[in-house]
Amino acid sequence: MSHRKRCAPPAPPRAAVLPSLDVLVAERPMIAARLIASGIPARDCEDLVQIVLVAAWKAVQSGRYRPDPQTEPRRAIQAWLHGITWRQAGHYLERACVRREVPVGEPRAFIDEGSVDPGGRLLARAALRALAELPARHRDLLLAAAGPGSLAAYARAHGLRPATAASRLRIARRELARRIAQRLW
Repeated sequence: MSHRKRCAPPAPPRAAVLPSLDVLVAERPMIAARLIASGIPARDCEDLVQIVLVAAWKAVQSGRYRPDPQTEPRRAIQAWLHGITWRQAGHYLERACVRREVPVGEPRAFIDEGSVDPGGRLLARAALRALAELPARHRDLLLAAAGPGSLAAYARAHGLRPATAASRLRIARRELARRIAQRLW
């Protein structure tokens, strides 16, 4: 005969209730506190609170809010909003305008007019002139290689094999380097 522990039967799981927009908006103070703790400046906090709320509402509408039915509803919403807040703060802090922003009273005070190397200017001008004098097929290939598209995409668009496009790119680079060297010497 086996001995079984007697205990209360487990509580039936609660059905997940989707939060309304009012429930999400009620968590604004918690979202703002998490944003400030993440390093978001106070001047930008309100904007990010709005971004978090919009992202959360879109997620609720698309069915991506799936809390654990065993968890108390408010704690589940707060934990879920914490994740969204954390991600949005990370995206905000990685923006170039935020990373490079340096507030100063007189921005021109940091510009040193003598900091531009005249030799570099001459080299840049020679390179631009040499590029302009190249045949159109070389110039187009060099500009395509410097752009956002891949060399393979350029090859497909022009009916070339990728290896052929790479070979032609090497030839165009050599020709550009030769012309720049001629201009400088």
